[in-house]
Amino acid sequence: MKASVGDVVLPGDYCEEISAVGEKAKVIIGPGLQKEIDHVYVTKAGILKKRNPNTYWVDNYQKRYIPARGENVIGVVVQKAGDIFRVDVGSSITAALSYLSFEGATKKNKPDVQIGDVVYAKMLVASKDMEPELVCVDSHGKKGRMGVLSDGFVFKCSLNLIRKILNPNCPLLESLKNEWPFELAAGMNGRIWIKANTMRETIALGNAILGAEYLSDEEIKSMCTNIATILAGHVS
Repeated sequence: MKASVGDVVLPGDYCEEISAVGEKAKVIIGPGLQKEIDHVYVTKAGILKKRNPNTYWVDNYQKRYIPARGENVIGVVVQKAGDIFRVDVGSSITAALSYLSFEGATKKNKPDVQIGDVVYAKMLVASKDMEPELVCVDSHGKKGRMGVLSDGFVFKCSLNLIRKILNPNCPLLESLKNEWPFELAAGMNGRIWIKANTMRETIALGNAILGAEYLSDEEIKSMCTNIATILAGHVS
Protein backbone atom coordinates (compact mmCIF):
# COMPACT_ATOMS: atom_id res chain seq x y z
CA MET A 1 0.00 0.00 0.00
CA LYS A 2 1.25 3.49 -0.87
CA ALA A 3 2.02 5.81 2.04
CA SER A 4 2.57 9.56 2.37
CA VAL A 5 4.15 11.71 5.07
CA GLY A 6 1.75 12.00 8.01
CA ASP A 7 -0.03 8.70 7.29
CA VAL A 8 -0.36 5.83 9.75
CA VAL A 9 1.75 3.10 8.14
CA LEU A 10 2.20 -0.64 8.55
CA PRO A 11 5.06 -3.01 7.67
CA GLY A 12 5.05 -3.65 3.92
CA ASP A 13 3.76 -0.22 2.90
CA TYR A 14 5.95 1.77 0.50
CA CYS A 15 6.41 5.49 -0.12
CA GLU A 16 6.81 6.69 -3.72
CA GLU A 17 7.46 10.22 -2.43
CA ILE A 18 10.76 9.16 -0.83
CA SER A 19 11.80 7.21 -3.92
CA ALA A 20 11.03 10.18 -6.19
CA VAL A 21 13.04 12.58 -4.02
CA GLY A 22 15.91 10.10 -3.89
CA GLU A 23 16.28 10.25 -7.66
CA LYS A 24 17.02 13.99 -7.50
CA ALA A 25 18.70 14.56 -4.13
CA LYS A 26 20.27 12.76 -1.17
CA VAL A 27 17.73 11.17 1.17
CA ILE A 28 18.30 9.96 4.73
CA ILE A 29 15.99 7.16 5.89
CA GLY A 30 15.73 6.56 9.61
CA PRO A 31 14.13 3.98 11.93
CA GLY A 32 11.22 2.03 10.49
CA LEU A 33 12.23 2.37 6.82
CA GLN A 34 14.30 0.15 4.54
CA LYS A 35 15.34 0.55 0.90
CA GLU A 36 14.78 -2.42 -1.38
CA ILE A 37 15.78 -1.96 -5.04
CA ASP A 38 13.60 0.94 -6.29
CA HIS A 39 11.24 1.37 -3.34
CA VAL A 40 11.53 2.42 0.30
CA TYR A 41 9.44 0.09 2.45
CA VAL A 42 8.02 0.48 5.95
CA THR A 43 9.26 -2.06 8.52
CA LYS A 44 7.46 -0.77 11.64
CA ALA A 45 3.94 0.37 12.47
CA GLY A 46 3.60 4.07 13.27
CA ILE A 47 3.34 7.51 11.66
CA LEU A 48 5.54 8.41 8.70
CA LYS A 49 7.45 11.61 9.50
CA LYS A 50 9.74 13.97 7.59
CA ARG A 51 12.29 16.58 8.65
CA ASN A 52 13.55 19.00 6.04
CA PRO A 53 15.28 18.77 3.78
CA ASN A 54 15.03 15.02 3.12
CA THR A 55 15.06 12.95 6.32
CA TYR A 56 12.28 10.38 6.76
CA TRP A 57 11.43 7.95 9.57
CA VAL A 58 8.53 6.11 11.21
CA ASP A 59 7.48 7.53 14.57
CA ASN A 60 6.33 4.79 16.95
CA TYR A 61 6.33 3.98 20.64
CA GLN A 62 8.36 0.80 20.85
CA LYS A 63 10.64 0.13 23.82
CA ARG A 64 12.69 -2.75 22.40
CA TYR A 65 15.91 -1.33 21.01
CA ILE A 66 17.31 -2.57 17.71
CA PRO A 67 21.02 -1.60 17.48
CA ALA A 68 21.88 0.89 14.75
CA ARG A 69 25.42 1.88 13.77
CA GLY A 70 26.55 5.31 14.94
CA GLU A 71 23.92 5.77 17.66
CA ASN A 72 24.88 6.78 21.20
CA VAL A 73 23.47 4.43 23.83
CA ILE A 74 23.46 3.98 27.58
CA GLY A 75 24.28 0.48 28.79
CA VAL A 76 24.97 -1.46 31.96
CA VAL A 77 28.04 -3.68 32.28
CA VAL A 78 26.76 -7.14 33.17
CA GLN A 79 29.81 -9.37 32.65
CA LYS A 80 33.59 -9.39 32.19
CA ALA A 81 34.90 -11.96 29.72
CA GLY A 82 38.65 -11.72 29.26
CA ASP A 83 39.37 -8.41 27.55
CA ILE A 84 35.70 -7.84 26.70
CA PHE A 85 32.90 -6.32 28.76
CA ARG A 86 29.36 -7.51 28.06
CA VAL A 87 26.94 -4.57 28.11
CA ASP A 88 23.15 -4.67 28.35
CA VAL A 89 21.79 -2.02 25.95
CA GLY A 90 18.17 -3.20 25.96
CA SER A 91 18.39 -5.24 22.75
CA SER A 92 17.82 -8.95 22.33
CA ILE A 93 21.52 -9.69 22.99
CA THR A 94 24.27 -7.95 24.93
CA ALA A 95 26.85 -5.76 23.19
CA ALA A 96 30.64 -6.21 23.35
CA LEU A 97 32.87 -3.43 24.67
CA SER A 98 36.65 -3.93 24.50
CA TYR A 99 38.80 -2.43 27.27
CA LEU A 100 40.88 -0.90 24.44
CA SER A 101 37.83 1.10 23.32
CA PHE A 102 38.48 3.75 26.00
CA GLU A 103 40.66 6.84 25.63
CA GLY A 104 44.28 6.14 26.58
CA ALA A 105 43.65 2.44 27.29
CA THR A 106 46.51 -0.01 26.81
CA LYS A 107 47.28 -3.53 28.00
CA LYS A 108 49.07 -2.03 31.01
CA ASN A 109 46.67 0.87 31.55
CA LYS A 110 43.23 -0.73 31.63
CA PRO A 111 40.12 1.35 32.34
CA ASP A 112 38.47 1.02 35.74
CA VAL A 113 35.16 -0.56 34.71
CA GLN A 114 33.22 -2.82 37.06
CA ILE A 115 30.14 -5.00 36.70
CA GLY A 116 27.10 -2.81 37.32
CA ASP A 117 28.69 0.37 35.96
CA VAL A 118 26.65 2.55 33.60
CA VAL A 119 28.45 3.49 30.37
CA TYR A 120 27.66 6.00 27.64
CA ALA A 121 28.96 4.59 24.36
CA LYS A 122 28.62 4.66 20.58
CA MET A 123 27.39 1.70 18.55
CA LEU A 124 30.29 0.78 16.25
CA VAL A 125 28.96 -2.47 14.77
CA ALA A 126 25.26 -3.20 14.34
CA SER A 127 24.28 -5.97 11.96
CA LYS A 128 21.73 -8.74 12.03
CA ASP A 129 24.57 -11.17 11.30
CA MET A 130 27.01 -9.94 13.98
CA GLU A 131 26.85 -9.13 17.67
CA PRO A 132 26.66 -5.40 18.53
CA GLU A 133 29.98 -3.74 19.38
CA LEU A 134 30.46 -0.52 21.37
CA VAL A 135 33.25 2.04 21.71
CA CYS A 136 33.71 4.85 24.24
CA VAL A 137 35.78 7.09 21.95
CA ASP A 138 35.10 9.12 18.82
CA SER A 139 36.85 8.80 15.46
CA HIS A 140 39.82 10.77 16.86
CA GLY A 141 40.27 8.45 19.85
CA LYS A 142 38.89 11.03 22.30
CA LYS A 143 36.26 10.14 24.86
CA GLY A 144 34.35 13.42 24.76
CA ARG A 145 31.31 12.81 26.94
CA MET A 146 31.45 9.03 26.59
CA GLY A 147 32.66 6.56 29.18
CA VAL A 148 31.55 5.48 32.65
CA LEU A 149 28.74 7.61 34.11
CA SER A 150 29.28 7.98 37.84
CA ASP A 151 26.50 8.65 40.35
CA GLY A 152 23.34 10.04 38.77
CA PHE A 153 20.08 8.21 38.06
CA VAL A 154 19.12 6.07 35.04
CA PHE A 155 15.55 5.52 33.87
CA LYS A 156 13.90 4.01 30.81
CA CYS A 157 11.50 5.62 28.36
CA SER A 158 10.13 5.05 24.86
CA LEU A 159 12.43 5.50 21.87
CA ASN A 160 10.00 8.13 20.61
CA LEU A 161 10.59 10.31 23.69
CA ILE A 162 14.36 10.18 23.14
CA ARG A 163 13.96 11.42 19.58
CA LYS A 164 11.56 14.12 20.77
CA ILE A 165 13.78 15.65 23.48
CA LEU A 166 16.86 15.54 21.23
CA ASN A 167 15.03 17.46 18.52
CA PRO A 168 16.55 20.98 18.44
CA ASN A 169 13.03 22.45 18.24
CA CYS A 170 11.88 20.80 21.47
CA PRO A 171 11.93 23.36 24.34
CA LEU A 172 12.14 20.79 27.16
CA LEU A 173 15.87 20.68 27.91
CA GLU A 174 16.29 24.42 27.39
CA SER A 175 13.39 25.15 29.78
CA LEU A 176 14.77 22.77 32.42
CA LYS A 177 18.28 24.18 32.04
CA ASN A 178 16.93 27.64 32.86
CA GLU A 179 15.57 26.35 36.18
CA TRP A 180 18.25 23.96 37.51
CA PRO A 181 21.85 22.97 36.81
CA PHE A 182 22.07 19.32 35.77
CA GLU A 183 23.95 16.83 33.62
CA LEU A 184 22.12 14.59 31.17
CA ALA A 185 22.97 11.81 28.74
CA ALA A 186 20.29 10.45 26.41
CA GLY A 187 20.75 7.06 24.76
CA MET A 188 18.94 6.20 21.55
CA ASN A 189 18.14 2.87 23.20
CA GLY A 190 15.49 4.48 25.41
CA ARG A 191 17.58 5.21 28.50
CA ILE A 192 18.35 8.54 30.12
CA TRP A 193 21.01 9.29 32.74
CA ILE A 194 20.56 12.44 34.78
CA LYS A 195 22.46 14.04 37.64
CA ALA A 196 21.33 17.12 39.56
CA ASN A 197 22.40 18.82 42.80
CA THR A 198 19.88 17.01 45.00
CA MET A 199 17.78 13.84 44.86
CA ARG A 200 14.59 15.95 44.88
CA GLU A 201 15.71 17.88 41.80
CA THR A 202 16.84 14.68 40.07
CA ILE A 203 13.42 13.06 40.59
CA ALA A 204 11.63 16.24 39.47
CA LEU A 205 13.71 16.42 36.30
CA GLY A 206 13.06 12.74 35.53
CA ASN A 207 9.31 13.17 36.00
CA ALA A 208 9.35 16.28 33.79
CA ILE A 209 11.11 14.41 30.99
CA LEU A 210 8.74 11.42 31.18
CA GLY A 211 5.71 13.72 31.35
CA ALA A 212 6.71 15.60 28.20
CA GLU A 213 6.13 12.72 25.78
CA TYR A 214 2.57 13.64 24.78
CA LEU A 215 2.69 17.40 25.50
CA SER A 216 2.88 20.29 23.05
CA ASP A 217 5.73 22.81 23.20
CA GLU A 218 3.63 25.32 25.15
CA GLU A 219 2.46 22.67 27.61
CA ILE A 220 6.09 21.62 28.16
CA LYS A 221 7.11 25.20 29.03
CA SER A 222 4.17 25.55 31.41
CA MET A 223 4.97 22.22 33.11
CA CYS A 224 8.62 23.22 33.68
CA THR A 225 7.53 26.53 35.22
CA ASN A 226 5.07 24.78 37.55
CA ILE A 227 7.68 22.26 38.71
CA ALA A 228 10.16 25.04 39.39
CA THR A 229 7.55 26.88 41.48
CA ILE A 230 6.74 23.76 43.51
CA LEU A 231 10.42 23.03 44.21
CA ALA A 232 11.08 26.65 45.16
CA GLY A 233 8.23 26.41 47.65
CA HIS A 234 9.78 23.34 49.26
CA VAL A 235 13.19 25.00 49.47
CA SER A 236 11.82 28.15 51.08
